[in-house]
Amino acid sequence: MTEQLSDAVRWQARAEAYTILTMLGCRDVEMARTALIESPLRRKIERSAIALTIGEATGMSESQIQLRLSIADRAREKTPQVWDAFVEGLIDFSRVRDISATIEKLHRPESIARLDNRVIAYATEHTGAELQQWLRRFVQRVEADLATERADAERANRHVSVTHGDDSMSWLNAYLPSHQAAAIEARLRKEARKAADPDDDRTVAQREADLLVGWCASSKATASAIDANIAVTVGADVLAGAASGFAESTDGGWAVPAPWLADVIATGSTFWHRIVVDPVTDDVLSHEYVGRFAPDSLALALRFLHGVCQAPGCRVPSERCDLDHRIPHPVGPTNGDNMGPLCRRHHNLKGHGLLNWSTSPPKPPPAEPIVIELYLPVPPIAMEYVAA
Repeated sequence: MTEQLSDAVRWQARAEAYTILTMLGCRDVEMARTALIESPLRRKIERSAIALTIGEATGMSESQIQLRLSIADRAREKTPQVWDAFVEGLIDFSRVRDISATIEKLHRPESIARLDNRVIAYATEHTGAELQQWLRRFVQRVEADLATERADAERANRHVSVTHGDDSMSWLNAYLPSHQAAAIEARLRKEARKAADPDDDRTVAQREADLLVGWCASSKATASAIDANIAVTVGADVLAGAASGFAESTDGGWAVPAPWLADVIATGSTFWHRIVVDPVTDDVLSHEYVGRFAPDSLALALRFLHGVCQAPGCRVPSERCDLDHRIPHPVGPTNGDNMGPLCRRHHNLKGHGLLNWSTSPPKPPPAEPIVIELYLPVPPIAMEYVAA
C-alpha cells in the first residue's frame, strides 16, 4: 500500500511538471508568433495577454501564471538538476518554488551551483517544512556575510502595529528580531502554564493574552533581557569572530546574526551555557557558562562542594552565602573553578577591595575523594544552551 502511495505522489508531481512544461511551451510559441508582428505596440499588447490566455485554460489568474512561469524559468536556467528531478516526479512544484525563492537570495554563482548539487538529496527524503528550514540554513551558511547584511537592514524595520477589527477586538502585531520574539513566546508559555488559581477558568491561550496585556500596560519599559529559556547553536568560527554567521534555534525555526546575541548576554540578566561541538563528529569539546548568575545545578554543586564561606576561617554555611566570582564577571567565567560561596559580610569586603579572594588559596581537598549523588527534580522547561 505504501508503495502505491509513493507512486501516486510521484505521478502527481509528474502531472505538475507536465502542466508547467505545457505552460512554458504555450508561452514560447506565443512569444515566437508575436515576434513576427511589425507593430511594437501591438506586439507588446498581445504578449501581455499570454498569461491571461493560459490562465483561462487552467482556471488560474494572470498573477498565478506569471509566478509559475518565473519560478520555472529560474529553476530550469540556474539549477538544472532540480529541474530534471521535478520533470521526473522526484520533487513536487511546492519544493521547486521554495528552491527558486532561495536562488533569488543567493548572489554568487558558485553558491547556486552548490545548492543544485546538494538540495535534491535532502528534498526527496524530507517534508516541505524541513526543506524550507534546510534552505534557510543553506543561505545563512554559504553566504553568511550577505545574509547578515540583509538581517541587519531588516532589523531596522522592526515595528508594532494595531489593527482594530469587528466585535470589539483588535490585532496587536509586532515585527521583531527572532531571538526576542522567541524569548517573549517562551516567557508567555512558561508563565501561563504555572499552577493557576483553582477558580481560574481561563484557557492557557487566554492567560497568555492577559499576561501580555499586563506586561505591556503595567510594566515599565526596560533594557534587561526577558526571563525565558531559549536555545541556539553557533559555529565555532562564528563564535570566535573569524567568520560571519548566525545563531540558530535548536529546532531550526529561526536564526539571527550571532552578534545580535551579544546585546542579550551583555545585560548580565540572562544565563547561557556554551557547548562547543566538533563540526565533524558532533562530540562535545567543552562546556562553558556565559553570564553572571550560575544556574541551579551549578549553584547546588558549588554549595555541596565547598560547604562553607570561602573566606579564610569563616564557617558560615554555604546555603546562607552568595555565589561570587574569584575573577569578577565578565572577565572571569561563570564556572566551578572561578566561583564559590562567600557570606554577605565577606562578599561586601571583597567588593570594597578588602578581601582579595581571587588570590586566596582554595581550601585543601579531603584526603579521600568524595562522591556526591544529587537527585534533582526534572525542570519543567529545558535550560538555556548556546552551542558552538
